[in-house]
Amino acid sequence: MSTPSFLLSLSFLFLSFLSISLSQQPPKGYLIDCGATSKTAIDDREWLPDEDFISTGSSKNLTVPRLIPTFSTVRSFPLQNNLRRKFCYTARVYKGARYLIRTAYYYGGVNGVNFPSPPVFDQIVDGTFWRVVNTTEDYRKGSTSSYEAVFEAKGTTMSVCIASNTYTESDPFISSLEMLLLGDSLYNTTNFDSYALSLVARHSFGHNRSVISYPDDLFDRYWEPYAENVSVIASNNTPSVSGFWNIPPSKIFESALSTDQLEPLELRWPPLSLPNSTYYIALYFADHRDSMLSGSRVLHIHINEVRYISNLEVTSAGAAVFATRWPLEGQTKITLSSAANSNASPLINAGEIFDILRLGGRTHTRDVIALNAMKSSLRNPPLDWNGDPCLPLNYTWTGITCFEGERIRVVTLNLTSMGLSGSLSSSIANLTALTGIWLGNNSLSGTIPNLSSLRLLEVLHLEDNQFNGDIPSSLGEILTKQ
Repeated sequence: MSTPSFLLSLSFLFLSFLSISLSQQPPKGYLIDCGATSKTAIDDREWLPDEDFISTGSSKNLTVPRLIPTFSTVRSFPLQNNLRRKFCYTARVYKGARYLIRTAYYYGGVNGVNFPSPPVFDQIVDGTFWRVVNTTEDYRKGSTSSYEAVFEAKGTTMSVCIASNTYTESDPFISSLEMLLLGDSLYNTTNFDSYALSLVARHSFGHNRSVISYPDDLFDRYWEPYAENVSVIASNNTPSVSGFWNIPPSKIFESALSTDQLEPLELRWPPLSLPNSTYYIALYFADHRDSMLSGSRVLHIHINEVRYISNLEVTSAGAAVFATRWPLEGQTKITLSSAANSNASPLINAGEIFDILRLGGRTHTRDVIALNAMKSSLRNPPLDWNGDPCLPLNYTWTGITCFEGERIRVVTLNLTSMGLSGSLSSSIANLTALTGIWLGNNSLSGTIPNLSSLRLLEVLHLEDNQFNGDIPSSLGEILTKQ
């Protein structure tokens, strides 16, 4: 096993939270209270109702007492015959920017007495499967659940989707959604053209109070308290976070785990068994002493007996080390030991670990624009016509089949007997990879668009609708192919 590379850098950016209309420039952060019908102020920040971000699902109130506002309502999505269907929140974003996405859940028995346990379902960002949502254990303990990831915006909109799977037994739901713009320096050792980061754990070691978050963390990351049966060192001498690549909150340096003597410090962290995957690991250190007066603190670090870094000098100015692609499986042990030239015991202040996700791609932009225009012309489009039309492949839009090649294209459109009304948008002519269209037995009206640009089209069914006007001459060419 080769040793991963490590990088150190510095940068500093501020994040301000703005709440403005989606018709203007996208704001730098969205705090969405799912199922809410009005704005809510919590800790001097404004949470938005979700109606501007999603067009499907039902708003439901929970009757559980003493819930904070963002957990007192949910948006619930219909489960039908265990079909794989996704329901997406879509927000305007800055193309190429990096976003922290956090979803939160509290079930509250919203599906009724026949379903006492929460449903298990999937999360998707654009065309990428993110992870399975299973809040059962947290709900049993009376706790909420949250999931966090970092994705780069590939377009001017980004979609976060709740998706029912074949193992989903009752209506999926969501309590809140956050989409927060990150600074350019954060996690920039990751190739976000091909990957995203899914948070596994983020802890402030030695910290035993509440979760550290905004405003202590400018980007509203959650740093959970974590204590082991080892010494805890307190410090009032915290370093400037502007010298750290990932800009952690200064509060994580107020405490550290250490040992009384020079013996090694062993941590079982993260505190769960990991699936076989590749991980991004960041560890943070700062000497609580005045290094000029107290001598050196130099560390060797191993993860599961594999060298992570040697001779890391930890001063009162702080240090951070990063592994961009480290393979792990099962339980993880981090061992910190003092180097021969060190006169102080090892310590550690904080750590982050992310699962590295390979992106699933995106449907060809031309097809996405055409389908969304077509959706707008229908009075009652299928409920799952949100997010990426083709990806993930198990979650293509109802009635659509796609070809996954160098470009992901829509190749057939079959909405026969779907009870559709409205008109057939001329944008259908921009779906130039179509080989078949089935729209029969609906209530579509208006004129039939010119389909001469669909040179690959071999099958066309428009019968039993309410079209009027002349039949385009281009249809004659299609009929001769059949």
